Formats: sequence, C-alpha cells, structure tokens
Amino acid sequence: MDVVVTSWKRRIANAIEQVSGALVIPPHEVHLGPERMHLRRFFKHFGVDCVFDIGANAGQYAEMLREAVGFRGPIISYEPIPELAAQLQRRAAGDPGWHVEALALDREAGPALFNVMADSQFSSLRQPSQDQPGIFRADNLVRRQVPVLRTTLAREFARWQDRLHFRRPFLKMDTQGNDLAVVEGAEDALQSFVGLQSELAIRRLYEGAAGYAETIAGYEARGFELSALVPNNAGHFPLLVEIDCLMYRRDAAQVG
Repeated sequence: MDVVVTSWKRRIANAIEQVSGALVIPPHEVHLGPERMHLRRFFKHFGVDCVFDIGANAGQYAEMLREAVGFRGPIISYEPIPELAAQLQRRAAGDPGWHVEALALDREAGPALFNVMADSQFSSLRQPSQDQPGIFRADNLVRRQVPVLRTTLAREFARWQDRLHFRRPFLKMDTQGNDLAVVEGAEDALQSFVGLQSELAIRRLYEGAAGYAETIAGYEARGFELSALVPNNAGHFPLLVEIDCLMYRRDAAQVG
C-alpha cells in the first residue's frame, strides 16, 4: 500500500512541477533541493544524454534522476556489493534505459577485496580512517570483505559508447574516498564527459583518500571548472563532513 501511495504522490508532484516550474520536495529531503535544481538546469544546458553512476548503492541517485530531475536517457549504475547489485538489477528490470554492472571502478583493473561497512552507504575499497569523527564509527566499520572485480572508466566508457552511442555523458561518483582514483582511471575518455559530480571530503573518513582541495585541483587539472557545491546529506551541525561538487568541462559549452 505504501508503494502505491508514494507513486500517486510523485505523480501529483510531477504534475505540479510541470505546470508551475517549481520543484516539489518532501520535508525530509529539503536539503537535497539545491542538488536537484542545479542538475535540472545543468542537464538541460549541457544536453546530457547518458549518466555513469559510479557507486550506486541501492539506486538512490538513478531514481532521483528519473523522478526529480526528469532525465530519461540511459543510466549505467555500478555497484560492487553482490546483494546490492542483484537488488539494483531487479529494480532496473522495468526501466530499459537503466543498466546495472556489479563492478568497482578504480585507477586500475583487477581483483580486490571490498570493505562492506555496518551501513552499506559507507562501503569502500578503502579502510575507514582511524581519526574519523566519532559519530560515524558505528556505521563506518568493516563488517566483512567481499571479493570484487575492479575495472576502469576508460574501459567502461569505450564498451558502453560502442553500445549506446551517447555524445554528451555525465559522470557521477560516490565511491567513499575513491572518486579521484576513478577519474585517474578514465584516461583520455574523461574529455568526453561534459560534467561530473563528486563527493568532497571536508573530513577524511577513509585512509589514503584525497581531501577536498586535492580532489578539486585534480579535476581542474583535467579541464573541469566548478559549477556548484551542494549538500549531499542532512548534515551534522555544526560539523561539515562532506559536500558534493558539480563541475563542467571548460570546452563543453560557452559560459556567460
């Protein structure tokens, strides 16, 4: 019953949005409003026609793109935890444009052990930092390790471009401390992306992870400029732990 009610609420919200141009957001998701509004404008301005969703977890981002941003193009979601990948594949079965890969993306390809945390949203190729804020210690704690296959964005881009023939893809990363490594593994394929979204660590939660300044500098060195900084969670006032950046490729469009 709850699923039906939610579906009808979303349909009503979509109708209101189409008529008014406003964005209808449930109270518990108000903090996500800036992200959704900016993505709507960004996708339209840059003509995004495909999304690489790296670190999909339970599919929250892909569903947000469909429901709140209105994106109807192909989405390729990568999730290495086997049971989550299987769950995603079931959820995506009714959406022919949503593709799911049970792979981890990294700087290089090959087998690895993936850390599954107490809260799956914290799961990562990296180990939790020893000096992370105490509020995360119970959730960002390794419960088990699973063998996974790693691949690179360079390989995945070539494979999916041959299949889908997209021209202006967008890269979303939420890999818990490994976003910059994903970009480093993109090689020349990165220059085909019109934009990217990445999680920035204000406080490092993972060993060896790049900080926010290093991460932004790495993206800028590869031809991207900041478009927005947006919240990715409800926050832990007064502590700022992380935030998402949205960036565009300098030569993708004229900016006035």
